[in-house]
Amino acid sequence: MVLWLRQNEVKILYFDDFKLGILRGTDVVDVSVVVQDVPHTGPHDLISNLITDFDNYRVRLETAAADGAGIAVDRVRIRPPLPKPGKIDCMAVNYMEDGTRDAPAPINAFHKAPEAIIGCGDTMVLPDVPATVFEGEAELGAVIGKTATNVSAENAMDHIFGYVNFIDGSARNLPPPGNTFFQVKSHNTFAPIGPYIVTADEIDDPQSLRVRLWNNGTLMQDFNTDDMAHKIPRCIEWLSSIHTLSPGDLVATGTNHRGLNAFLDGDRIELEVEGMGRLHFNIRDDLKRAWGRDTRLQHAEKGLEGAHTPQLAGKYA
Repeated sequence: MVLWLRQNEVKILYFDDFKLGILRGTDVVDVSVVVQDVPHTGPHDLISNLITDFDNYRVRLETAAADGAGIAVDRVRIRPPLPKPGKIDCMAVNYMEDGTRDAPAPINAFHKAPEAIIGCGDTMVLPDVPATVFEGEAELGAVIGKTATNVSAENAMDHIFGYVNFIDGSARNLPPPGNTFFQVKSHNTFAPIGPYIVTADEIDDPQSLRVRLWNNGTLMQDFNTDDMAHKIPRCIEWLSSIHTLSPGDLVATGTNHRGLNAFLDGDRIELEVEGMGRLHFNIRDDLKRAWGRDTRLQHAEKGLEGAHTPQLAGKYA
């Protein structure tokens, strides 16, 4: 996982076999010894408990960043910064779509399975299901830093530890009709995240961040978090009125759907929320299905039927 520490601009990440490291320039410094006294049974317990007690470790992490020996980052495997969040709460239909919506949709959310998490450089595998299209939604993820139960919008931001790039993978329109979120959203590998977490104090205004997604080098999604319908404080307020949010939980804040595009076998996807670094991952479809390359907006501008480009070839076409 990566956290930015303001004084020395240190970034902390998980690498290789989930060693905790600090990214310093183009090198990674192993800081596992610094956090060895953090109670944990695995890498997610480690990061969740480190987040809970972060103020007591911050200076030691900064010192390690300054003094430690490094390994070239291109010689290590970067892992998901939140390997298995206790909860992944995803806000649904939470953008005004560049002013094309007359009013915000009613606030709504769904759970995504922790097993969907993958990291930078990993592969999203498209399952053998009759989806009308596979898409990935570019999103700003908010990482919870303090236990939140019935938190007011006024105090909600005090409960956020940091932010991270997040992709909400989706297998659209699986039958039966109306049976939507769980089987559409929670397949293994459908939640790419990373490459690191940026602490909240590094982000001046999370409601004014450019979000961009590229598919094979072509810019497909390009929007700003100022288009969010229900702002982050309201999301935290509403979610915490339903269940407790705990340190290390992840809230995905939604996407602008107009740039969504089909993910196909062999694609290389890159996501960059402003200030979050760049997440990249690959797509694998053993069935080699094919769709057109138009975004949802391009499809609509051509006056074609449906929300997205139709399947062109392969099983279920």
